[in-house]
Amino acid sequence: MKISEIVAQKKLCLSMEVFPPKKQDALSSVVATAEEISSLKPDFISITYGAGGTTRSNTLELSQKIERTGTPALSHLTCVGNTKESVKAAIEDLKKAGIHNVLALRGDMPQDGTPLSKDLQHASDLIPLLKAEGFCVGGACYPEGHPESLNRIDDIENMKHKVDAGVDFLTTQMFFDNNMLYSYLYRLEAMGIHVPVFAGIMPITNSSQVSRMVKLSSAYIPSKLLSICDRFENNPEAMYQAGIAYAVDQIIDLISNGVKGIHIYTMNKPNVAKDIVSRIDAIVEATNK
Repeated sequence: MKISEIVAQKKLCLSMEVFPPKKQDALSSVVATAEEISSLKPDFISITYGAGGTTRSNTLELSQKIERTGTPALSHLTCVGNTKESVKAAIEDLKKAGIHNVLALRGDMPQDGTPLSKDLQHASDLIPLLKAEGFCVGGACYPEGHPESLNRIDDIENMKHKVDAGVDFLTTQMFFDNNMLYSYLYRLEAMGIHVPVFAGIMPITNSSQVSRMVKLSSAYIPSKLLSICDRFENNPEAMYQAGIAYAVDQIIDLISNGVKGIHIYTMNKPNVAKDIVSRIDAIVEATNK
């Protein structure tokens, strides 16, 4: 089923993300993880794509196995590491595998200086190829601005190019201050961007994640979350419980303020997904009545 169809039918959607292993012999373990997460009945599961397409075959296989559980799979596809010909081949593989939903991404720039394909510089170049083949296409967005954007205006203008290319919905990078998202949604509206937006929530369940998140995404870490990490960094059980509570608090606030899509970055931890869902399932059900 296409995600655009699901969004049209529901007032609130809940999705989750898993990442495939780099090595084939670890695939069965991740498949078990994905099946456990699928049992929670998310509206779809997003499957990431390794840097430079390094997990392409595992992404495809994992996507297939998730589809077989009855949960729609959102398979990632990047420009980086691909030529137009290899992208067309990947699209054919997705079609043959019965995948209907793709998240179109540029991907992280190669550290070795390898140039991008001349045909595929941005995600907006990839989107028309996918739309032409009938896929429901998602895109990534950045409430705090893309790291390479000159400023907020430039960032929103780039997002407009992506939406004009045919994106059906957007999923945000992780953020830890909901006001960042609300401000961003206003800017999207002002630019005439009205596609559904899934708010990306990353539960911080151990204090070492904070520095890693800042390094990876330059995300702003509110003082409340920093205080939690400082207080409980040496108590794993307490840190886990506090991190889940912080994520749940974010989600409840987002739903209360009319956000129609929540996307949980599970980090392949079914217990994290289960603990969050157990605290919001009645809220999600009540919202969708």
